[in-house]
Amino acid sequence: MPSRARARGVKTAAGVHTVRIPRQRGRRHAEPFIVVVPERPSLTREAAAVLGGLLWRSRHALVPTALALVAVVVAGLLHVMAWWSGLLLAPVAAGPLAWLLIVQRRRPATGTVLAWRIGLAALVSSALAWLATAAAAGPLAGALELWWLLTWITAQSAWLIVRRTH
Repeated sequence: MPSRARARGVKTAAGVHTVRIPRQRGRRHAEPFIVVVPERPSLTREAAAVLGGLLWRSRHALVPTALALVAVVVAGLLHVMAWWSGLLLAPVAAGPLAWLLIVQRRRPATGTVLAWRIGLAALVSSALAWLATAAAAGPLAGALELWWLLTWITAQSAWLIVRRTH
């Protein structure tokens, strides 16, 4: 920093830098500007940085949470713009069950593989049925909040279990 911009003999609080900007030419009696710059970021900024870093590092583990939040927003928008879209989405909820039947016929499985297939089909079918119902009635209507919460907890738990075992 050039010496003419440094403050000399001015007392400032600890952790604060004071920068004096020299007088402008032609203004002999004008006071110089003083810019105070804090040295340390605020506690709120520190907390936001820590939370942001934590979310960024665990972003792969939080995929079901992000999908659940997107589903609530999409259901709310569909309900506001076109409530009848729930009627169009209702048959889609049967898709995972049809997938289970087709996959089980082509590649029969038993034991844990069959259990995971059934669980996955039931979870996705439940999520799609919630989306259709929430689009028709609104995402916060009746017991849809509880249904969303239980589906989210189940999906997040299954995701974490699958990620740890593979």
